[in-house]
Amino acid sequence: MNKTKAFRASILFLIALIPQISTAQDTSNLPPEATEFYKPIPEVVMAGTDAGSPPADAVVLFDGSGQEEWQSAADGSETNWIVSGDAMTVNPGSGDIKTRQKFGDVQLHIEWRSPEEVKGEGQGRGNSGVFLMEQYEVQVLDSYQNDTYTNGQAGSIYKQSPPLVNVTRPPGEWNVYDILFRAPRFNEEGMLISPAKITVFHNGVVVQNNFELKGPTVYTGIPNYEAHPEELSIVLQDHGNPVSFRNIWLRELK
Repeated sequence: MNKTKAFRASILFLIALIPQISTAQDTSNLPPEATEFYKPIPEVVMAGTDAGSPPADAVVLFDGSGQEEWQSAADGSETNWIVSGDAMTVNPGSGDIKTRQKFGDVQLHIEWRSPEEVKGEGQGRGNSGVFLMEQYEVQVLDSYQNDTYTNGQAGSIYKQSPPLVNVTRPPGEWNVYDILFRAPRFNEEGMLISPAKITVFHNGVVVQNNFELKGPTVYTGIPNYEAHPEELSIVLQDHGNPVSFRNIWLRELK
């Protein structure tokens, strides 16, 4: 064995010993190399050209050019939402839409806007939702000076966790969600191994901090996990209000 290989072997040996050494004696005399590693090497990904634009490895779900990535959540038919300019707007009564592709762990960017003309109050005002894996909802709502139950306002994990703060912009202005989602894990028998976890930034502010979901979103009752596929669609909700969406993209986290 040459000197270089011998040195590398000794460093690897020291790294392996760190957990035992750290509990048994002072490690201040270890060489700096003992705590350095050079692999794996992170992949190079080109960032977006400006804030909010998709990086090079993103899956673009809507950029204003069409709804090819989406279908009716009810029957898989073509969507009937309204595309105008760079936005896609709920056509009330046409139903939820979902992505044709299916995903598990993701980083999701999505921008939304409640109607400029204020109609209704509480849950009847600018209501929609972003469902991860078709069943875990981040609430969309016009929560600007609009009272409702706190675990149902914008930025909440619906009926589970209220947002840490309310940073909803006035009606007619664009809001931004950046969501980190880790799907739940089930064993071969369908038992839950680890719950879904979610972090949400609303207009750049943390409103959900690695929250552990108690189960799928339910309107009544207590949520309970049931085993489901490792990848499912993302759903946008038609709740009867003409909420608009734009600049939707995600990165799969493998």
